Order: sequence, then structure tokens, then C-alpha cells
Amino acid sequence: MARFERRRLNNRTVAALKSDRETLVWDQHLPGFAVRVYPSGTCTYVVQTRGPYGARRVTLGRHGVIGATEARRRAWQVIARIKAGQEPLPEHSTSRRATGPRLADMAARYMDEYVAVHCKPATVRIRSAAIYRHIVPRLGKMRIGSVRRRHVIALHQRLAATPVLANNAVITLSQIFTKAQDWGILAEGANPCRHVELYRQRKRERFLTEVEFKRIGRVLDQAEDSGGATPAAIAAIRLLMLTGCRRGEILGLRWEEVDLEARELRLKETKTGPRVVPLSPAAMKVLVGLPRYEGSPWVIPGRKPGTHLVRLGNAWRLLRKRAGLNDVRLHDLRHSFASSALALGESLPMIARLLGHRQISSTARYAHLARASVHEAAARVADSLAEDIL
Repeated sequence: MARFERRRLNNRTVAALKSDRETLVWDQHLPGFAVRVYPSGTCTYVVQTRGPYGARRVTLGRHGVIGATEARRRAWQVIARIKAGQEPLPEHSTSRRATGPRLADMAARYMDEYVAVHCKPATVRIRSAAIYRHIVPRLGKMRIGSVRRRHVIALHQRLAATPVLANNAVITLSQIFTKAQDWGILAEGANPCRHVELYRQRKRERFLTEVEFKRIGRVLDQAEDSGGATPAAIAAIRLLMLTGCRRGEILGLRWEEVDLEARELRLKETKTGPRVVPLSPAAMKVLVGLPRYEGSPWVIPGRKPGTHLVRLGNAWRLLRKRAGLNDVRLHDLRHSFASSALALGESLPMIARLLGHRQISSTARYAHLARASVHEAAARVADSLAEDIL
């Protein structure tokens, strides 16, 4: 959230502004006139005031493109229009913004200047897929100021058969408009994705039983003997089951992150930051049995020398079919690791540590399993006493 300060805004004071996080600096003399300072050093003039139809905030322009004097003049005009119940920007100004950059160009800048710098690889892939498979083909030729809510809804509805993809497309598009506002290309409040209702996404909960784990184990043994999956893919699947790690954490694992003496994986980069994963004897056995290739840092090697395995999907689909578990996803192995820990009496905070959850609320989805374990424990205790009291 932006911090708030008050100063006399002129070219000299604005040029000297620095901040390690987003900050709003308000003018001492013109209420509602401010400059937004970003950690990158960019400063954008904004104005905020209230009129008959509520509060409005409008971006006036980036410092360097316009000066403080011109920004102040525009602020006076915008404040007067809002208080009179008019649109903050005159029609000719709005029309000029509608001929701004094409959405495809804005999306490319968003990927280069924001996503590539601030997001993790998995997020980069999700945003890139949403932009280049769905957003750009449908809306890329439009000027960013011409995109309306009806265009966003049409895109969303076109992907209704895949709710996750549909929602990701709208979320990504909304972020593009947010950055366009931050960069002074669009007025604040001009995001057409606002109030577009996302589809409900039903969270799947599939937990393997002990019998199903044994079936997968047998199938993996058979694949090692007769083929059907590469040794690297088989090892990756075994490690997913034995550690509860995310797929990317295992596929991107480097030997320098493996400490066999301490029986730990010391992951430098995960979804929630660096973390330590304890290794069981079974996981240790898998790791010790893996070959090491000279010049390759990867624990799970790819087909080409010096690369790591990227996709497990094909191998997993074949193996789960052999095991008769067509509804089990790779990520369900992580859920099943958590459910097995709960069945053994581990607490939710402990499981959060094992899974690398930063917030205990992420582990709360397993709370109903914990209650089931409590009921089972209560039944066992009651049964042991029943012989004496009944």
C-alpha cells in the first residue's frame, strides 16, 4: 500500500523524490494533487477528488513527459470537471487516449518490464499462455483505450469451457491495464476488467489410499524393468510421492541443493522462497541410485545433455492408466503426502512446514482430514474403554 507525504510539488522536488516502495506525495497547496513515486524512480502525477458520483482518481501523466506546472494546470481542470459531475477528461482527450498503443504492444511491455522481472517461472508461463494464446489473438489489434468491458466479457465467455483458463485470461488482462495506468498511459479507473465476475473454480481433492499407493509402486517397478517411462521420470515421480514437493521443485532440483549427509534438500528457489525439505530413508535411496553426469547440475536429467526434464505429463498418464487411476493428477501426490501425514497424527503446522506453505491458511484445506483423524482417535480410545464400562 502507498505511503502518504505532503510537500510543495515542483520540478526540483519531484526529480529528487526516491522511495523503496510505492509512495504517494501530496501537494501542500492543491488538495487532491499528488505524485506517485515508484521504486524504479518513475514518478507519475495523479489527482483525486470527490464529485456528485463519488471519488475519482485520474492519472495526469509521467514526470519528464509533462512538468509539475503543466500537471498542476491539468489537475485544476480535472478537479473542476469531477466536482461538476462531468467526465474527468474532455472528449477530445479521451479520444486521443483511445488511439494509444495497441493492446498487443502493451502486453509485450507488460511481459518484458513487469512479469519477466517480478514473477517466478511458473507465473511467467501462465501469463504468457494467457496473452499469446487468448488475449492477443482476440484483442491484440485494438487500441488499449478502445477495449471495453463487453470485449472482456466476450473473451471470458469464449473460454467458459475451461474456467481456469478463462479466469487467468481476465486476471492477466486486468494486470495489463493496471500497469498501463501505473505507467501513465491510461487514466486510473479505466480498467474494463473491473467487476467482470470470474467463474467458480471447483477445487479438486483427490487423496490416494494405501492400496492405490501400492498399485502405483508396482507400476513404477514394472516400468523400470520393461520400459514405458524413462528412469528420470520414474525417479521424479517417486520423489514427488516421498517428499510432498511441487513438480517444479523436483524437476528443477540441482545436485548442489542435495545434502545427503544432512538428509536434506536445500531448495534455493520455490513458490514461497528458499526452504529445507527433510529426506526420508526411502527418498535417500532414490537419490543415491541416480546417476550423475559430468557437466550437468540436474538431479532429474532431460533427454539432451546438460538439460533437466521439463514435462512429466506423458509418462504420468501412461503409468496412472496402467495403475487404473485415470483421475489422479501429479499434484494429487502432494495432497496425498499431506493426507498421509495427517493420518499418522501430524499437526497442521507441521504439515505446513513439510509442504513449504508460508501461511497456515494454505494448509487449512486439509482441516477436514484432521477432524476425521480426531474422530478415529476418539473411537479407538472409546473402544479400549468400552470393555470396562459396558
